[in-house]
Order: sequence, then C-alpha cells, then structure tokens
Amino acid sequence: MSSSTHAPVQSAPKIYNDKGAGTTSGGNRLQVLIDGLNHDLAGEYQAVLMYTQYSAVLTGPYRRELRALFQTEIPDELGHAQFLADKIASLGGEPTTVPRAVPHAELAREMLEQALTAEKQAIADYTLRIAQAEAFGDIGLKVNLETQVSDESRHKEEIERILSGWID
Repeated sequence: MSSSTHAPVQSAPKIYNDKGAGTTSGGNRLQVLIDGLNHDLAGEYQAVLMYTQYSAVLTGPYRRELRALFQTEIPDELGHAQFLADKIASLGGEPTTVPRAVPHAELAREMLEQALTAEKQAIADYTLRIAQAEAFGDIGLKVNLETQVSDESRHKEEIERILSGWID
C-alpha cells in the first residue's frame, strides 16, 4: 500500500497566538483547551473502534499475533478516553460522544498502516495539547498528557517494528 492511501494526519485546533489569546472563535484558553481535549477524545474513541473492528475481521497468516496486538491496545485507549472525558467534565465542558471515522482496511498490512497513522496523529495532537495545558497553567494535565504520549509512542514503535519486517 502506498503512502498516498494513508489517511492524512488531521490538524487539531490551534494553540494560541503570540499575544496569548485563543485562536479559535471562543477566544479563551479554557475553551480552546476543552475543544482540543474533545478532539483527542474523538481520536481515542476511534482507536477503540478501529482496534476492535480490525481484530474481528483480520485474516491471514499473522491473524493470531495481530489480533492479540490490536486487542492489547483497546484497554490503553479506553483508559485514555476515560481520562480525557473526566478532565473535560472537570473543566466544565461536555465530553464528546462522537468518534473520528474509522478508516476501512481489508488486509493486515493496511490495518497496521492505518493504526500507525492513528498513533502518529495521537502523538501530534497530545504534543499540541501539552503546550495548551501548560499555557493554561494545568501542570497536572500536562504531565498526564506526557504519559499518554509515552503510551502512544510505544504503540507507534511496535507497529513500525512489525511493518519494517513485513514480507508480502
């Protein structure tokens, strides 16, 4: 599968302009942060659905190993989703219930490539959110998001290792 068939990395809401004001229509740092966290929450819901669906429809000689990999990721992604939903609510926001779309994949390699794209997106999103949390002054959130970046980086690296040795 060529890289042109990968889902593009989606851009998250902007951080802040150089004067410290929010760059989204809400205009305040809290709303920008809540909107960003909801963007991340939709991504975690997507990951849960993607790994669940891929593990169910997976076929081929690597089915057993890849099914185990995908199913192992589900509790991590659910934990991330719960943390984000709780944080959004504690900040006075309404946690989203709408996931990002799950990209269609039929072949095991396509599933891995889509999962890799999703993990890279999560890392990019959380990196932006860390800066937003710090600018907002929520150091606890910043630290928790750094832990989530660590988790997503581990997932990304595992998928990269599998793909680097892939033989079609």
